[in-house]
Amino acid sequence: MQILGRTKYFLYGLWVFNLSFLVCNRIYEGYQFSSFGEHWAYLDDFRGTFRWHICFNFVVLRMISFGHDYHWTDQYTSVDDKKHIQRCDHCSTGKTCYLVLQERRVTNDKFSFPIYLCYLVYAPLYIAGPIITFNAFASQLDSPQNIYSSREVAWYGFRWVFCLSLMEFMTQFFYYNAFAISGLWKQLSPMDIFIIGYGVLNFMWLKFFLIWRYFRFWSLINGIVPPENMPRCINNCHNLESFWKNWHASFNKWLVRYVYIPLGGSQKKLLNVWVVFTFVAVWHDLEWKLLSWAWLTCVFFIPEMLIKSAASAFQAEGAFGEFIFRELRAVAGAVTITCLMVANLVGFVIGPSGINWLVSGFLQEGGLLTLGGLLVSFYVGTKLMFHIADAKQRKDKSR
Repeated sequence: MQILGRTKYFLYGLWVFNLSFLVCNRIYEGYQFSSFGEHWAYLDDFRGTFRWHICFNFVVLRMISFGHDYHWTDQYTSVDDKKHIQRCDHCSTGKTCYLVLQERRVTNDKFSFPIYLCYLVYAPLYIAGPIITFNAFASQLDSPQNIYSSREVAWYGFRWVFCLSLMEFMTQFFYYNAFAISGLWKQLSPMDIFIIGYGVLNFMWLKFFLIWRYFRFWSLINGIVPPENMPRCINNCHNLESFWKNWHASFNKWLVRYVYIPLGGSQKKLLNVWVVFTFVAVWHDLEWKLLSWAWLTCVFFIPEMLIKSAASAFQAEGAFGEFIFRELRAVAGAVTITCLMVANLVGFVIGPSGINWLVSGFLQEGGLLTLGGLLVSFYVGTKLMFHIADAKQRKDKSR
């Protein structure tokens, strides 16, 4: 890698190799011992429940990160400018934020095989992440994190225990997943279907919240700061862009850094979202329902972009222009939340085969009334999110 790492076509080879490895792992389901010889076939009966090729998806992301960061070593620029320091809660207090750690230029001796191997198999983040870039990891090896004090780390762990208790409460008294997995949702009304879909989303959020924060807590104790995967509650996201910035946020940062920006960034946004979400679906698993989920999400991105463009046209000086702009944003938020629920219902509950059933159910009189009521509820919820964001902004300015 050190020989070819900074050549013109290195990144193409890096992606082809890792994507091929990822797809082969799924096709052959981690490979069989019998493929190495029949005298090893008996070991296939002792594979256990821990499927290494599922967790290896995170290793693939780390391999790509290492390759990119080595290739870009000479291109890094400092981000410790005055504007960043003023806006960043950590840098403004003299600490070092994750962005600076990620963009900090590391010396060539950090790109050694022992450190590379340490990065790939780093125990706290190996199984489920959060995903940390190689630069950010290598930057903290010699000087452990100073962002969080011991007291803050302990409080972080206590909050995790509280959320675990909340999960236990939900699994005992709410049956969203049972309805979804058993297929009983087909016998329910459109309103019940959407309640189940909304409940499944919240349950999934809390489940991954617990998994990712546990491993991040372990890493913080060890002195390494990875990104937070769930920085905002799922019920405080009113557009797709903010949702994906706050759901598996470390993966989102990884995608922006290594996929979205190299493909052209916001200049080719309509094209890039298709590439990004297709990769996300394939990275998760080779299933049609995940591809359906990814492409539905891309389709729902289009009206959001159009509504944002229309709203920007009304963003003029004066109270009336501001009022129209805010109302259009609220309508866009209601539509987006509904689309997000539909995409996740298809991807994780009813599957692609249930799309026709869902559409026909909501085209009926009762279904249309339910859909209208949901849109009004989400509109009110989006307006509430605006007030929360305004209050937070005023609080930050008053500091």
